[in-house]
Amino acid sequence: GEGRGRGKMAAGGAADAQARFGHSVKGLLTEKVTSCGTDVIALTKQVLKGSRSAELLGQAARNMVMQEDAILHSEDSLRKMAIITTHLQYQ
Repeated sequence: GEGRGRGKMAAGGAADAQARFGHSVKGLLTEKVTSCGTDVIALTKQVLKGSRSAELLGQAARNMVMQEDAILHSEDSLRKMAIITTHLQYQ
């Protein structure tokens, strides 16, 4: 009967070690998943910030084009007024 008892204890010890190992693996996995989740959130924030800044850059470019248009239009108007002024002076 002695050998069987020892076998049970060894099996119990092995089961205990296995449980501890499973627990530590589960702990490591949880840790990894958490850090991975954190990384994904950081990456998402970065991507959103990037797309936001791209959007802002596009908006700035459109504004510049509009301003350039307005400047060119004003320049044109000034040129026309100068011509009119010159004509009026000659009359």
